[in-house]
Formats: sequence, structure tokens, C-alpha cells
Amino acid sequence: MKQASTFFLKTTLFVMGGLVLAFCIFAIPAISKGVGIEWPELAGLKYPIFIGGYMTAIPFFIALYQAFKLLSYIDKNTAFSANSVEALKYIKYCGIAMSILYLAGMPILIQIAEADDAPGAILIGLAFALTPTVVAVFAAILQKLAQNAIDIKSENDLVV
Repeated sequence: MKQASTFFLKTTLFVMGGLVLAFCIFAIPAISKGVGIEWPELAGLKYPIFIGGYMTAIPFFIALYQAFKLLSYIDKNTAFSANSVEALKYIKYCGIAMSILYLAGMPILIQIAEADDAPGAILIGLAFALTPTVVAVFAAILQKLAQNAIDIKSENDLVV
């Protein structure tokens, strides 16, 4: 049963990675090009959008790889190991990095929202910026729990 659930999660990770890769290949260039066409006064934002889109993809793919490694550790019955704690630490840092990059891009989104007269776009941008923060907090909690379990296990091994 455990193998089936981790296989499903690994498949989900591959699908997510494929979707984000397709977004990076097709949507980011189209969005950055479209900003210059739709709002000529914001044509200078074409390259910051292009670069920012790819910069946020880097920590996403690192976190995806670490999640895949974490599922592999679960398959090998080494979920409570130093390797798992390390993977969770990287996921936490990637979530924080993504949030910082999205927040750094908020001034660009604010300019586009003002040009399009769409104040709701700012709220959507904040949702994109805060979602990786939630993932980072969750990974930090799991990291702490895994570390506590490892500590308790090592204490019990010393007692016996």
C-alpha cells in the first residue's frame, strides 16, 4: 500500500514538473512579449518579467527534486533520517526564496494592474507570494518533527 501511495505522489510530482516546465517554455515568453504589445508604456518590463519568471522556476524545481528524494526515503523506510531532515530543509529554503522573488516582482505587477485598471491582480500576486511561505512553514514543522523523532530514536538506542 505504501509503495502505491508514494508512486502516486511521485507521478504527481512529475506531472507538476511537466506543467511548470511547459509554462516556462510557452507562457513566460508569451506573457513578457504580450506586456510590451498590450501596454507600450510598460515595454521596459518585458525583460524583468522574463527573467523573474525563470528565476522563480529554479527554486521550484529544486524543491520538487527534494520532494522526490523524500518520497524515495519513505520507500526505503528511512523517512526518519538525517537525509530526510536535509531534504525538508532545502524545501523550506526554496519556499522562502520563491516568496522573496515573488514579492520582489510585486512592483512590476502593481504597474501592470494600474495600467489595466485591475486592482484584483495585486491580490492574486500576493496569493502567489504567500503560497510558498505556507509550504516553507509546513516544511519547517515537518523538519522539526523529523529531527525530534531522530533524537528520540537515538536516545532509545542508547538506553537499550
